[in-house]
Amino acid sequence: MTNPRSGGGKTARYSLVQRAEDMGAQVWMTSAERDAASLARRAVREGAQLLGVAGGDGTVSAVAAVAADEGRPLVVAPAGTRNHFARDLGLDLRDPGRALDALIEGEAMQVDLGVLGSRVFVNNVSFGMYADALLEPGYREDKPRAFATVAPDYLKGKQWVEARVDTPWGTVEYPQVVLISNNPYHLATPRWLGRRFSLATGELGAIVLKRPAQAPPDLLRHLRDELRLRKRDVSPSDDGVVVWSAPGITLHGDVRHLEAGVDGEAVRLPLPVVCGIRPGALRVLLPKDRPGVPGAPAASARGEILDKPGQDRPRPRSRPRSRAGSERPSLCG
Repeated sequence: MTNPRSGGGKTARYSLVQRAEDMGAQVWMTSAERDAASLARRAVREGAQLLGVAGGDGTVSAVAAVAADEGRPLVVAPAGTRNHFARDLGLDLRDPGRALDALIEGEAMQVDLGVLGSRVFVNNVSFGMYADALLEPGYREDKPRAFATVAPDYLKGKQWVEARVDTPWGTVEYPQVVLISNNPYHLATPRWLGRRFSLATGELGAIVLKRPAQAPPDLLRHLRDELRLRKRDVSPSDDGVVVWSAPGITLHGDVRHLEAGVDGEAVRLPLPVVCGIRPGALRVLLPKDRPGVPGAPAASARGEILDKPGQDRPRPRSRPRSRAGSERPSLCG
């Protein structure tokens, strides 16, 4: 499945449909009437043994949920704007078509999925300034303007998240920003700030910015400088940034709903908000020729490459086929 609107039309610009069909895949396009998840489930019913998705992180998340539930491997082509999940898989963001090589001969990797009730997220769930920006009219067309509209009240400490967050050091009431990620973000090195070197730790990452009496004049720079000095599990500083990791994180509150951003999509969530993780829930197929993740260890107990050349490891059960028929892969998005 492919989302033709993602990334300003990357699907057409990189000829992803033609390239996938040349490899034997059946390509289905999303539309106002046909969302990515529905198309993915239909593809499985019609016999697809492998699912592929070309689109942004929201589209990828929807198809990943189906792939995990149905036990199908997933190929991800980074055809969105940010492509954070594909980036942290080590894929080449400059040429989305290179990811399609996994349809012919891919290396399998097991990765975690974040869960929010019945909903899956591959990147993060955010509350506060980012979530509010998503709700601004024209956010997709002019993101800087949307952030400039919502930022002032947060920078002045006049706006906050109407919730309480349980942390290892007590409960934080009415924070400014809450970010819960599928695996922790790297925070120690400025160059790689916001990267995930592993998608298979079995834990969520959490960053909570308390509501200060007077926020620093450059909130984002303050947060960056504060976090890069931190290790993975530390107590909060006097400046009010709390960082930790856990298999589950909960937000409580007295209001009925919170506005949130889930993998870049604006949603309204009922309280309490309970986030968890499904370790190793998703099998992704990756092309052998890809940039990789900087600084990532060569292997780990989970999330390692299962079928590197020269290793006696099982190949994926469901191999894509180039011939036509119900067993060929389906590219969804």
